Amino acid sequence: MQAQDVMTTKVATIGAGASVREAARLMHERNVSALPVVNEKGGVVGIVSEGDLVRRRELSTETEGSWWLIALAQGAARDYLKTHGTTVRDVMTRPVIGVRPSASLKQIARLLARHGIKRVPMLDAGRLVGIVSRADLVRQLAGR
Repeated sequence: MQAQDVMTTKVATIGAGASVREAARLMHERNVSALPVVNEKGGVVGIVSEGDLVRRRELSTETEGSWWLIALAQGAARDYLKTHGTTVRDVMTRPVIGVRPSASLKQIARLLARHGIKRVPMLDAGRLVGIVSRADLVRQLAGR
C-alpha cells in the first residue's frame, strides 16, 4: 500500500507570515495538530505543530530563567524566538521531511520513527498534495 492510498488530500495550510495566534486558531477550527507552512508557489517551507506552540510566553510555559541567561546557552536564541516569536516563520519546524505519494507505508512508518515526527507531507514536484499522519496509519491498521 502506498501513501496516496491513505493520505489526507484536503490539508489546511498556513503562510510563514501569519501570526502564531492565527495558526492556533486554524488548528483549533480544523481540529488538526499541525499545519504545513507553504510559500506562494505551494512549496512546503516548514511545519507548525502544537509542539511548536505549547512553550509560549503568553501561556507562561516558556523556559524558566531570565532572557539574557537563556540567550547565553547553546541553542537558546532559537528557543527564545520559538517562545517569543509572533509569526509562524519564527516558530515553525524546518527543514521539512517530505515524500512522494508513491512512498510505501513501510517507508513512512520508518521516517516517523527515525525522525520522531508525527506526520509527513506528500510532495509532487515540490508542491504539497497531501499529508500522512500517524493517525492515518492507525486507521489502516484498524480497518484490516
